[in-house]
Amino acid sequence: MDSRARSTEDQQVTAADIARLAGVTRAAVSNWRRRYEDFPAATGGTSSSPLFAHGDVRAWLEHHDKVGEESLEVQLWHRLRGSHPQHMATALADLLQYLDSGARGGLDERSVELVDTLTRQEGPAQLSRALAERFSASSERSGTPVVSTGALVRAVSALTDTAAATVFDPACGTGSLLLAAGAPDARRAGQDLDPDAARLTAARASVEGHSPTEVGAGDSLRQDQWPEHRAALVVCDPPPPTTDWGREELLMDARWELALPPKAESELAWLQHAYAHTAPGGQSAVVLSTSCAYRRTGRRIRSELLRRGLLTDVVALPAGLAATHAQPVHLWLLRRPDGEEGAAGTVRMWDLTQYPAEGPWELEGAPTAEVLPIDLLDDEVDLSPTRHVAPDLEDLPEVYTQARDELRRLVAELAEALPELAPGSAEQLGPQVRVADLADAGLVDLEGTAPRSTDGRVDTDYLRGFLHSAANTRRSTSASGTHRTEARSARVPRMSTEEQRRYGAAFRAVAEFERRAKELSALAERAAELGREGLTSGMLAPREDGDDVR
Repeated sequence: MDSRARSTEDQQVTAADIARLAGVTRAAVSNWRRRYEDFPAATGGTSSSPLFAHGDVRAWLEHHDKVGEESLEVQLWHRLRGSHPQHMATALADLLQYLDSGARGGLDERSVELVDTLTRQEGPAQLSRALAERFSASSERSGTPVVSTGALVRAVSALTDTAAATVFDPACGTGSLLLAAGAPDARRAGQDLDPDAARLTAARASVEGHSPTEVGAGDSLRQDQWPEHRAALVVCDPPPPTTDWGREELLMDARWELALPPKAESELAWLQHAYAHTAPGGQSAVVLSTSCAYRRTGRRIRSELLRRGLLTDVVALPAGLAATHAQPVHLWLLRRPDGEEGAAGTVRMWDLTQYPAEGPWELEGAPTAEVLPIDLLDDEVDLSPTRHVAPDLEDLPEVYTQARDELRRLVAELAEALPELAPGSAEQLGPQVRVADLADAGLVDLEGTAPRSTDGRVDTDYLRGFLHSAANTRRSTSASGTHRTEARSARVPRMSTEEQRRYGAAFRAVAEFERRAKELSALAERAAELGREGLTSGMLAPREDGDDVR
């Protein structure tokens, strides 16, 4: 073999490179890795960005006839995205209901043909799971309040009570966490703000062979559809934090057993909502941002958790599990006493931040610390596991090298992510239209966490992009400087649908750049911490060869 051929065979490629080789999406490559036992193993990289031997990948693609192939699943996805450009949850709910009951809903003839073919090839349950995971990893999930990543679902389901006979999720989104947690034959119930997401979850449960599952639609905090329901396991990956969660309407609500949640702490409202639905002796598991562990406004609620012995575990999870950001998250585990089982004597702190985002989640030997509540009840009541768990320094050199390599990759990607934009002028935007007029005409839906288009005449990303203009931000800011969400008073330029989509694509590219920049910032902070920890602990040392350490 000549040197050129050998260098190609030895080359390492990313999942994105494989997707380009095969003419499919990155989600399809992820599906292949899970479905095919003979898919080439990673030869390098990191858990979040593995590398594969080019020769092995090429041989595998040729063996499975996937070179240049656009799979039927990808064809179906593109078909659904074209027919429901503004809200893919609606399309998937229609599809799952077709699999469940035969009712076609909004599916066109070609989509039905593709679904029927894929069902014969893979079975309805496998198709349902594949499309749900593709949706969770796609940009089309905009407009759906909660979509938990596959990695987060696997982590939470592994770290909670796997024998629970009843499971409840008050912010179930498309159902991935609700359907994965607890015992395989558990009875399940859920609720979601988005009616299509609730419809999708119920249909998924039936198609994928789960026990009877009931899902209600509506705002769980303001309009609890399950006021008397109690479950052995309550899981919750709450919507993004907001000040508009209904505090003023719910001041006297009985769910606030610990204390009234502060207006800026919607996550602690979800925590108490989950606990209120936990049966005696049962467990509640809530995914929270790391700031909930130490933010001063939540100190009273944290103190009550400790004094009553309700908090059993705080698990620091690795970065890359959340759907809306790249920061690490925490999993808080609470246990409701049942009279026989007393309150928790200690709080177990887990530091899993160095675990791969995809797991596995074997916890034997994981860095932990058993902390007495009295030792946490100081002026700060800081529940951050990293403050209480001694770091495992043995793997620090390898982890530091991985972080450095990952930083290099992200820096290169970031340079390419910022879109090229041509010079323009304010005049070319033309006249404006009030969002209130679009809503009154039925073109825009202002319910939920963010405005969205109701049909193809308005592009959702164009709409949301212009809502963040300086002028609209000023309209949504009170005299005291408080920002409020008031989309009806906003104005957006009048544009043709084609022009809207051009602007929508640009806004999406800018948002993707922003997401990667935040990911880079978080990784840079982590790499700096590793460097300091390594140098001060003796696990890392300056280079001795005189070369520039950069």
